[in-house]
Amino acid sequence: MDFTRSEAEIEVSELAAQVLAGSSQPAAADFDTDRWQQLAQAGLLALALPAELGGDELGVQAVAAVLTEAGRNAARIPALATLALGVLPVTRSADSGLKRRLLAGVATGDTVLTAAIREPSDPMPAAPGTVATLTAGATLTSGATPASGGQPATLTGLKTGVPYAAAASWILVPASVGSGDWPSDTVVAVIEPDADGLSCQRTRSSSGLPEYTLRLEDTPVAHLLDGCDAAALYEFAVAGACAVADGALAAALELTTEHVRTREQFGRPLATFQAVAQQIADVYAAARTLHLATVSACWRLDTGRDAGRDADVAAYWLADHGQRAMRTCHHLHGGLGMDVSYPLPQYSALLTDLVAFVGGADDRLDRLGWREAAGA
Repeated sequence: MDFTRSEAEIEVSELAAQVLAGSSQPAAADFDTDRWQQLAQAGLLALALPAELGGDELGVQAVAAVLTEAGRNAARIPALATLALGVLPVTRSADSGLKRRLLAGVATGDTVLTAAIREPSDPMPAAPGTVATLTAGATLTSGATPASGGQPATLTGLKTGVPYAAAASWILVPASVGSGDWPSDTVVAVIEPDADGLSCQRTRSSSGLPEYTLRLEDTPVAHLLDGCDAAALYEFAVAGACAVADGALAAALELTTEHVRTREQFGRPLATFQAVAQQIADVYAAARTLHLATVSACWRLDTGRDAGRDADVAAYWLADHGQRAMRTCHHLHGGLGMDVSYPLPQYSALLTDLVAFVGGADDRLDRLGWREAAGA
C-alpha cells in the first residue's frame, strides 16, 4: 500500500485542525456544540455521506483524518460515535431509503449516531449476549423495516460504555440471532433511543465524556443493516478509535518534546540528557507505529479489503504501547504532567477511555492469536 496521503485527506486534516483548534466551551462540558456546529458548517460531517444527502462520498480515510484531529485537540464532541460507529457502517450497508432516514441531519450537526458494541467482560463479543428475536409469525430479511400490523423483531440484553447514547437519534446494536429466518449468525439492529423496553443509565469514564449502560428488554427493532454483521461493525469501531488515539498520542508527544526542549535542569535543557532523549525516542516510535497501523487498517476498510488483522494490530499497539508512551510523557513532565489545568491529563484520560473501548492489550493479543491460528 501507499502511505502517502491524498490531496483530499490533507485538506480535510488541515481544515479540521483549523476548526478544532482551541476550546469554545469548558473542558467539563459533555458536548462542545459550538465546535460540532463549526465542523458541520465546514462540511466535515458530510464527508462520507452520499451525494443526495449533501455528502462528498469520501471514505474511511477522510473520516479518519477528522477523528485524528479530534483526538489531537481532545475535542469533546461525538465524532467517534457519529462518524465511525454510525455513518460509516450505515453508508456501507444500508439501502438508499434507509440511508436517507438514518443519516438525515448528520451533515448539519443535528443528528448524532452511536453504537452499543460493548458488553460486560467482553468489549466486542463475536457472539453478542444481546439477542435479537423474531416475534411470533413474523418473517424478516436483512434491511427490513417494521411490517404493518406489528414489530418483526425485538432485542434483549445489556450493553455498556455506549458513547453519547442520550444524545443519539439512532443506536446501532450488534446482536446474536434468536430464532427465525435470519440472514446471518449476527445482525446489526437499529433502535430508537426512546424505544419501549430500553433504559439508559450514565456511567463514569476517565475523560468525563458521556458513556451509558443500556438495558434492553424486548426492545423493538426499527431497522436492520443489510450486509453488516457484528464483525464488520467492530472493524469500523476499532479503526475509528485508533484514529482518535493517533491524534491524542501525537499531541502528547509534541507537548512533551517542547517541554524537554525548553525546560532546563542543572543549567542544561532536559533534551540534552541521554536518558531523556532515549525515552522521548521511545514515545516517538510508539506514536509512529500506532499511526502506520491505523492508516493500514483504514486503507483496507476504504478499499473493501478485510481489515480485521490490521485493526487488531492497531488496537493492540494502542492498548499496550500507547499507554506506556503516555506514561512516559507524564514522567518526562514531572509534576507539571499531573496538573489538570495542563493539556496532558486530557490526552491521557482520553487514551485510557479508548483502551477500554478496544478491550485492552490482553484482549487484543488474544484476538490476534485466534486470528492467526484460524489462518484469517
